[in-house]
Amino acid sequence: MEMHQVRYFLAVARVLNFTRAADECNVTQPSLTRAIKQLEAELGGDLFRRERPAAQLTELGLRMHPLLKQCYEAATGARQLASSFKSGEVGALRIALTHSVDLELLIPHLDQIKRLFNRLEFCFLRGNSREVAEFLKKGEAELGIAAEISEEWDRFDTWPLFTEGFQLVVNKCHPLADRKDITFEDLQKQQWLSRNFCEHAERLSTLFRSHGIDVERSHRISSERDLIELLEADVGVAVIPRSVSTPETLKRTNVDGLDMRRTVHLYGVAGRERTAVASAVMRMLRGADWSQYLNQDAGS
Repeated sequence: MEMHQVRYFLAVARVLNFTRAADECNVTQPSLTRAIKQLEAELGGDLFRRERPAAQLTELGLRMHPLLKQCYEAATGARQLASSFKSGEVGALRIALTHSVDLELLIPHLDQIKRLFNRLEFCFLRGNSREVAEFLKKGEAELGIAAEISEEWDRFDTWPLFTEGFQLVVNKCHPLADRKDITFEDLQKQQWLSRNFCEHAERLSTLFRSHGIDVERSHRISSERDLIELLEADVGVAVIPRSVSTPETLKRTNVDGLDMRRTVHLYGVAGRERTAVASAVMRMLRGADWSQYLNQDAGS
């Protein structure tokens, strides 16, 4: 089945006249009639009753009309979209992030990239470090952002973006909110909220255990949003990376001796062609000023 055959069929079905349909399609009537006969042969029956003064759809034609119209419109839409991508009118960005990476890190750069395209389509994928690696391997994402991807693959391109520390975050009404100097001893009797989705969760737990903090009785949280809501409800305290955004209802502060760091990386696949959008975003992220996350002084 050829698309020009479908186009001719739809034209005849609309005007119910072979001559007028041929004029609309800018072809001769014999060419149009021949194409429709080929389509009828492929579908196994007549699509029109050739009556005068107007042609009429047969039962097969009536049943095939919505299907062929949908097929034609989908093909036309695909061609238009491909043309828009080629001309730069439409751009697409498929990027995978681990659960512990705040999407807000990308917002300033996405605002910039939107100015380069008339239309821009984003696809954000979330997962743990293994899932982000799979998104990249399978081509479901062009770029990945994670603190680390433990899985080794010789085709991963890796660029460090910034290295940051961790901070204690509590509700502003919490007794520790007004303390400037907080030690591990101050945290031993607190109810902990554990970010189990963080790549460094186990290392942080090991560090806390070494300072007498009972992390086994902590509340285990599976998303950043849930963590923020529990902190706002003053259910417990948590340690988060500096780059994670928090509302004004919470207070962040440093803990003496909490010297753990993580490096957030940008990942790509070597040798794989990237879209113009992905290439532009990659350049922006690699050239960005991330110094705000290198400063370890606590803020409110």
